Amino acid sequence: MNYAPDFLLRAYRTMRTIRAFEERCVVEFEKGNIPGFVHVSAGQEAVAVAACIDLDDKDVIASTHRGHGHCIAKGCDVVGMMKEIMGRATGLCKGKGGSMHIADIDKGMLGANAIVGGGPPLANGAALAAKTLKTGRIALSFGGDGSANQGTVLEALNFAVVFRLPHVFVFENNGYAEGTAASYAIGAESLTERNRAFGLPAECVDGIDFFATYEVMKRAIDRARRGEGPSAIEALCVRFDGHYIGDPQRYRAKGEVERARAEQDCLKRFRERVTAEGWLEEEALDRIDAEVAALIDRAVEEALAAPRPDPATDLLSDVYHSY
Repeated sequence: MNYAPDFLLRAYRTMRTIRAFEERCVVEFEKGNIPGFVHVSAGQEAVAVAACIDLDDKDVIASTHRGHGHCIAKGCDVVGMMKEIMGRATGLCKGKGGSMHIADIDKGMLGANAIVGGGPPLANGAALAAKTLKTGRIALSFGGDGSANQGTVLEALNFAVVFRLPHVFVFENNGYAEGTAASYAIGAESLTERNRAFGLPAECVDGIDFFATYEVMKRAIDRARRGEGPSAIEALCVRFDGHYIGDPQRYRAKGEVERARAEQDCLKRFRERVTAEGWLEEEALDRIDAEVAALIDRAVEEALAAPRPDPATDLLSDVYHSY
C-alpha cells in the first residue's frame, strides 16, 4: 500500500499526541490535579489511530474506561479533554464525565465507558440506525481482552451478525484484564477463533505495527461501508502502565515492562519504518514532537486555570432530558 506523506504525518502526530497526553495525565494525577481513577493506554496508540484515521465525524465509535487514545484519534479537542479530566466546567462534558466518561457527539465519539463491555451494544444501536437510514456510515467499538468475555459483548456480536450491521468490533488484547492473563481467561484457542465462530470475518493483527493494523482496519471498514456486515479484529498490543495509575503490577514478570518499552513501542517502530523507507525525514517527526509537547503544556495550563462546576447551578443540569 502506498502512503502519502500527509497521511503519515497525521498518523504520527495523533499517536504522539496520545502518548504525550497520557504521560502528562500520569504526572498531573500524581500531583493531585486529577480526581478519580485514571487508566492510560500508553503502548496501544497504533491501534486507536489505525482504527479511526479513515473515519469522519458522522461515523461513530464507542470506547472503554481506557479511552483517551480513542478520543484523540477520533478528533476530540485535547484542551477540552484535559479540562474534562480535571473536572472543569469548560471540559467536553462540563467536568461531569471525567477520565472514564469523555464523550463528544459532534465528533462521533459516543463516549468512554466505565462499564466493561458496555460499548459494543451502543455501537450496535448506531450501526442499526445507519443501516436503517441508509446513511453509509459505520460504527466501531473498542474493547479489551477482558471485556470480550462479557455477555453484553457476545450478545452484541451475535446481534450484529444476524442484522448484518456496519459495525467493526476492535479488541485490544494487551494481555491482561486488570491482572488476569488473557491466556487464562479466554476459553478458546484464541479470541479471534472464538469471534469467527459467531459467523463474521475475524482477523488477528500485530497492534504494535501501525501499517499492518491500518490495512486490517481498512478492509473491515470498507466491508462495513459496502453493506457486507460486521467484522471483528483482535489487535495484539502491550500496555506499558498498570491497569490504573498506581497499580503495583505484581502480576507482571520482572523486567517485562522495561522490555516492552524497549522492544514493543509502536511509536519507535513507526519512526524506524518511515525513515528507513525514505517516506519521512527525522526532522519532520522531531518538529511534531515539539509541537505536541507545546500543545499538552497549553492544555494543562488552560485546564488548571479553568473554573470548576458550580454546585448551585450545575449539579442538576444535563441530568435529565425531555423528549
